[in-house]
Amino acid sequence: MLIKTLKAAKKVIVGIIGGTIVLLGAILLFTPGPAAVVIFLGLGVLGSEFIWAKLLLERLKQKAKDGIELYKKFRNRKKT
Repeated sequence: MLIKTLKAAKKVIVGIIGGTIVLLGAILLFTPGPAAVVIFLGLGVLGSEFIWAKLLLERLKQKAKDGIELYKKFRNRKKT
């Protein structure tokens, strides 16, 4: 019984901390600061306990990689 309670408490604490970090990242979208980094960090914290956050983080990482590749192709095209 105690172990279930501790696991539930951990999940709540991780949810609060991760949610706060993501919220801070959302605020940084409108103010000067590294919003994307903070949002990724918050999703990483949430992903340690929640599958949906882990899947979202993986999807966002893939989109970021795709965007970087698209930028590189566009940049190389302009040089020639």
